[in-house]
Amino acid sequence: MASLSDDTLRKILVQIQQTAVNSQRALSTSRQQQAAKERERRILQLTIEEINALDGDVNLYKGVGKMFMMVPRPTMQKELRKDEKELTDDITTLSKKSKYLEKQFNDAQAQLRDIFQSAPKQ
Repeated sequence: MASLSDDTLRKILVQIQQTAVNSQRALSTSRQQQAAKERERRILQLTIEEINALDGDVNLYKGVGKMFMMVPRPTMQKELRKDEKELTDDITTLSKKSKYLEKQFNDAQAQLRDIFQSAPKQ
């Protein structure tokens, strides 16, 4: 097998290291976003549970800027369920993205390990 020049090998190593670093950063960001969406979804679920526990004649209000507007119960429940579904979809997407980034990071690490293990000892 033909040996690569030191300069070429160095460029390959830098590129693999950069891929690993970028993957790790993106993975961290993706996990933080996923945790934030999970918190938002849990708050929405608790809100839905609280609304369902209220009597049917209780007025419901929604914050709009600096004021509150009375909203019919079915409208409020529909909006909350829609928001919950959107958050669930976002969480699923972020989970898939995290798995991809984790695989990319692990592949880059494995490539670096292989290069260093197969490198001749000096």
